[in-house]
Amino acid sequence: MKFATRAIHVGQDPDPATGATVPPIHVTSTYTQAAPGDHKGFEYSRTQNPTRFGLQDCLAALEGGAGACSFASGLAATNTVLSSLLRPGDSLVAYGDMYGGTYRLFERIFREWGLELRYSEETDPAAIAGLVDKTTRMVWLETPTNPMLRLLDLRAVSAAVQQAAADAGIPAMPGGDRPTANRLLVAVDNTFATPALQRPLELGADLVVHSTTKYLGGHSDVIGGAVIARDEDVLETLRFAQNAAGGVSGPFDCYLTHRGIKTLAIRMRVHCENAQRVAAWCEQQSQFEQVIYPGLASHPQHALAGRQMDGPGGMVSVVLSGGFEAASRFMSRTRLFACAESLGGVESLVNHPAIMTHASIPRETRERLGVVDGLVRLSVGIEDVEDLIADLSQALG
Repeated sequence: MKFATRAIHVGQDPDPATGATVPPIHVTSTYTQAAPGDHKGFEYSRTQNPTRFGLQDCLAALEGGAGACSFASGLAATNTVLSSLLRPGDSLVAYGDMYGGTYRLFERIFREWGLELRYSEETDPAAIAGLVDKTTRMVWLETPTNPMLRLLDLRAVSAAVQQAAADAGIPAMPGGDRPTANRLLVAVDNTFATPALQRPLELGADLVVHSTTKYLGGHSDVIGGAVIARDEDVLETLRFAQNAAGGVSGPFDCYLTHRGIKTLAIRMRVHCENAQRVAAWCEQQSQFEQVIYPGLASHPQHALAGRQMDGPGGMVSVVLSGGFEAASRFMSRTRLFACAESLGGVESLVNHPAIMTHASIPRETRERLGVVDGLVRLSVGIEDVEDLIADLSQALG
């Protein structure tokens, strides 16, 4: 099946009891057994839930993984990846331009837990691989990054870091007491692109992480997260942690996310079309010092976006002349673009990263990465693009 067909049909078999085209939401906490241990494969909904299983099957099919685990939030998914696959004393290499909540989790939780963190501020695969040594067990990447929309060449970075791991004596295959104890894993946060535009497992990654709150759910009405693993041994480790730690997504959340995914292919197409038009319009406005969008020829990695992605995405970042005052005035005047956290919904949002999503990153660090006071992030929705441009125009005026 092609992508759009999988998004609609995988994990959505008709209900065998009634023939209902849309499977029922299984809200039960527990399952009645005929006798101790005599059950139908379901015992307790933290461990097994048909609604969650359907969502997980769909996510795995879209990303091309061995399986998926669904969580109560994107950060719960990230937390499970790190806590189950890494140990104190391990090191993690990351590209520094990332979601502020991920940085906070890394620095405020896992550094104190005993994880050594190393950040690259260069997208060059050799620079990232140069931070790998014999203690490194994971490389964490976002592409496009949040909020600067930089791209990482996933195939090149994956190859470079695995070669660096081999040079450091880390075997490519699992071994030791833990399946993942002696290997380096590449994890990619694919929230901005979604599998509709980019599939990291096909490009050498081992894990894909999503905040399903964003484009996958797509309607700003549910919080969730997911991890998709390429290999079965890694998946089993994640599944054990998912059950043992218990940060699973509830059945209603799974239902809403799965319902959103059914329209993912068509939504992402319109997000890309609208964002392209908005970005091109923004480039013509003197009030913007910089317009950042992978679909523009002015983007330094425009060619990479064309090779690696099936579309440049729905996010546009702009820097206003006049710093915070200009940015705040602009954001206070928009009518269709709601000033709010998050992104990826059908409605357009406008965000100030330095104050909102990236406030937990030290000012010096975020400004070095480009997250200045005049930076504004636009999540371009699927409204009529002429209305969106008119709204931005009056806000600038």
